[in-house]
Amino acid sequence: MSPESISKRTPLYDLHVELGGKMVDFAGWEMPVQYPMGIMGEHNQCREAAAVFDVSHMGQVELHGVNVAAALETLVPASIVPLADGRARYTFFTNEQGGIMDDLIVANAGDHLFVVVNASMRDQDIGHMRDNLIGVEVVELTDRALVAVQGPKAVDVVGALCPAVVDLKFMETVVADIMGASCRISRLGYTGEDGYEVSMPESRAVEITRAFLDHPDCAPAGLGARDSLRLEAGLCLYGNDIDNDTSPIEAQLNWAIQKRRREEGGFPGAARIQQELADGPSRKLVGIKPDGRAPARAHVEVQTLDGRHVGEITSGGFGATVGAPVAMGYVSASAAEVGTKVNLIIRGKAQPATITALPFVQQNYKR
Repeated sequence: MSPESISKRTPLYDLHVELGGKMVDFAGWEMPVQYPMGIMGEHNQCREAAAVFDVSHMGQVELHGVNVAAALETLVPASIVPLADGRARYTFFTNEQGGIMDDLIVANAGDHLFVVVNASMRDQDIGHMRDNLIGVEVVELTDRALVAVQGPKAVDVVGALCPAVVDLKFMETVVADIMGASCRISRLGYTGEDGYEVSMPESRAVEITRAFLDHPDCAPAGLGARDSLRLEAGLCLYGNDIDNDTSPIEAQLNWAIQKRRREEGGFPGAARIQQELADGPSRKLVGIKPDGRAPARAHVEVQTLDGRHVGEITSGGFGATVGAPVAMGYVSASAAEVGTKVNLIIRGKAQPATITALPFVQQNYKR
């Protein structure tokens, strides 16, 4: 086997195996897709109590330099310069055509910016920053694990080991001590629930994760539940719902482009994005609810009731909280109004569905 064909392992790999995790290849990493509780059980565990996800395959990066925030604004459409110390912001790298190269989280860590990028795009993103952020030192952190504790009881799980994080608000971040280890703890996540992402020394990752799991309200969860949770919460998955050909406006991510950046531009693809902000995009990301019990998966065609092609599903599955199949996809602007009846072409047969507002479940962030 070539080195490129061998999956990498996170610092928690042995713990996943010990806990009965079913390991699969994901973006070149051996990751747990589920545990003995099963995907639906893990999904409900996160919605009702707390679940721990290993997200150490994500790229963690520090950006150091004078005027580093202004430099990053040349690559993303978010307003980074006024971001206060201890605050984080969701944004995305755009290309010259106004498409999304990847989405990411940027945090003001005081004397530097802390950035988390997707596992599948980490090499591209780090190279992109190194090539284009003139005068900025781009440092990939390779000795840190990243663990997400998500759910309404996450504050109890993490707060029991680190009381300093209890009063953090959504999209706030702090460096604090957990069991003698210096950790960066950010109140955010990818499930629609309250929770934290904890960057910790890899040498302490198993010990700290076990301590989270020792809490009676906490259990491990894998990639399967992470996907169903984010889908219900209306959160995009890079490579499915957003990609190099998709603009932020088509993806209904207007909210992530602050007023100054909308007006000034100065980021790749600004012309297309500003035009779509003014005139509206030709297609939009929408929620789609099949009328029956069968889930509709990615690439299923969406048609009008009279058989005209208007779009395609990008993510779909069964929503355990909703108790029914749910999906996201792009449809023509003319078919994007909530309540519009459409047909999904599944195995050559038309199945009825309805265009629905996103998210499918309320997002329960700590505001």
